[in-house]
Amino acid sequence: MTRYVLIMADIGYVVLLIAFGLCIYVPVVAVIGARTRRTPLILSAEKAVNAVFGLLTLAAACLIYSIVTNDFQVKYVAEHSNLHMPLFYKITAWWGGQEGSLLFWVWILSAFSALVVAQNKHKNRELMPYVCSVLMSTALFFLVLLVFAADPFAKLPPSRVPPDGAGLNPLLQNPYMVIHPPNLYLGYVGFTVPFAFAIAALITGRLDSTWIKSTRRWTLFPWYFLGVGILLGGHWAYLELGWGGYWAWDPVENASLMPWLTGTAFLHSVMIQEKKDMLKVWNVSLIILTFVLSIFGTFLTRSGVVSSVHAFAQSTLGYYFLVFLALVIAFSFFLIVKRWDLLKSKNELDSFLSRESIFLLNNLVFLGLAFTVLWGTLFPIISEAVKGTRVTVGPPFFNQVNVPIGLLLLLLTGIGPLIPWRKASWQHLKRSFTYPILGALVGGTVLFFLGVRHAKALLAFTIALFVAGTILFEYTRGTLARREMTGEGYLKAFFTLISKNRRRYGGYIIHLGIVLIFVGVAGSSAFQVEREIALKPGESAIIGDYTIKYQGTSFKSDPNKTVASANLAVYRRGEKLSGLVPEKHRYLQGDQMVTTEVAIYSTMKEDLYTVLGAVEDDNTAVFKFVINPMVLWIWIGGFLFMTLGTFVITLPTLEELRERERARQLEFVTEKKVLSRA
Repeated sequence: MTRYVLIMADIGYVVLLIAFGLCIYVPVVAVIGARTRRTPLILSAEKAVNAVFGLLTLAAACLIYSIVTNDFQVKYVAEHSNLHMPLFYKITAWWGGQEGSLLFWVWILSAFSALVVAQNKHKNRELMPYVCSVLMSTALFFLVLLVFAADPFAKLPPSRVPPDGAGLNPLLQNPYMVIHPPNLYLGYVGFTVPFAFAIAALITGRLDSTWIKSTRRWTLFPWYFLGVGILLGGHWAYLELGWGGYWAWDPVENASLMPWLTGTAFLHSVMIQEKKDMLKVWNVSLIILTFVLSIFGTFLTRSGVVSSVHAFAQSTLGYYFLVFLALVIAFSFFLIVKRWDLLKSKNELDSFLSRESIFLLNNLVFLGLAFTVLWGTLFPIISEAVKGTRVTVGPPFFNQVNVPIGLLLLLLTGIGPLIPWRKASWQHLKRSFTYPILGALVGGTVLFFLGVRHAKALLAFTIALFVAGTILFEYTRGTLARREMTGEGYLKAFFTLISKNRRRYGGYIIHLGIVLIFVGVAGSSAFQVEREIALKPGESAIIGDYTIKYQGTSFKSDPNKTVASANLAVYRRGEKLSGLVPEKHRYLQGDQMVTTEVAIYSTMKEDLYTVLGAVEDDNTAVFKFVINPMVLWIWIGGFLFMTLGTFVITLPTLEELRERERARQLEFVTEKKVLSRA
């Protein structure tokens, strides 16, 4: 068995070397083929892209096999798995460490690259050689890391092979960590595709909206998964870290937020290029910036320059990332300067009171928010480099600066859709905004008299009501107009309206999700109540409307950990609710880390959040109780409405289905001709 597993590790490394060679082959051959117009060379490069995907899939299978079979000769397996870890978490170990996560990153990229090649067999043929070159050059960078600096198949000397491994970091042994990192990686890696098309458009000079239309879903796809990954990370922190919150402006959290913000700006601004043939420089620069920030986020987690619960240990990989980032930025800047004349807009803004102006302002706000997050993240590093002392930038800075920017962004979310393209008349503005504004003012006044006196929260709720009102107004106006035009029933008119313009009305669903997220964040931040108390069995504590009775602590263990579980009975205004069981886990391997497993009673109004602290010999336990209002709104807005809206937008239109059918028929005819000649 030892010899067989050793061969599996060797196969994995050899496969990486072959993939490394192919990633050099693709850019060289593809560019030569494009320059000399030799189609066989281009097709050879595309086949090599598929081969890279196959090889990296084999390499990933070798690593997974080594983990599952407990091959502790492989250093990575010894450091991130052990005999007693459930299979569920052994699979997670693939991306739970430095080397494995890099392999996961490049494997996803190779899968996306193969899919791009398959999708563009009969279109974008002028762009494809350069698209493949950019994709494989990016893959080459990660393979350089895997082959020369972070080998996931490195073996330990026989004398140092442990009988059992150290195991996965206990903080990562949570179901959310099985799906949170893959979602982030799908986001980070996915932005490479529109970046590759943008670079290809710059190289070829084809800077119309073709590359944008070809990558519309390729941009929405990573944007969605990066957003969901951020939310999953927040939910993991909420459940696992036991501090009562879901976002701490941690450097690695910030690193994932920045490309999402610039990606959101890009998704909005490309509409202006498609509608008005404007903002070409802006759009190319935005997608380049989004890709750069995605790589920068990967750099932050792997360089050791920031201290974070999400980051990997100190390593020399940061230097590789800095060189790669410098090359990407320099090459992109060179191409933009070279194509500056072609990037000039043919049209100008007709009026400040137009949808394109609001979208542009919206973009500037997104970039301002991304910049403040970047500055706050990098300031401790800059201060240490300049003064020799690291100055910490904490949540107060981010909240003070970003809350007003966020509220302005929310307001623009409601204004933009109601303003027409080119120029809006005052009569149109009056007709469109009267009811949403009146509804928001009435709602805000009602909330004030109901006791909502926190200024920022009241402002956030009022703006949220306004945005929700504009969305409702748009749906209502569109449904009534369609019903009047076609005679359809209200329900049919509503769904037909959405199906006829999925991009617009799917976007409104996403906007509604963003509104719910803002409401949840404002409510939980402004009205949180916290209390810490020690209780003996049979004693009770009162927090808000809840009475919590401590019934005692039980203990159990498995081969991986010991568990202390506190049993709590919860009453609200005398009515008994479901019990809560917060836990403390002590893992038996490694440093015997202790983790917190919180227990939450959740309603649309609020969460009762309970944390078990120390447990004394007489069963006295210390608890932290937190009431977090409206947190559930965050998860509903993020997971449900953003998913639904993205699904609506990505559904193919009838025109796209017809185009696919024509492509299939063309491919069938081509194959038939080839067979007849044979």
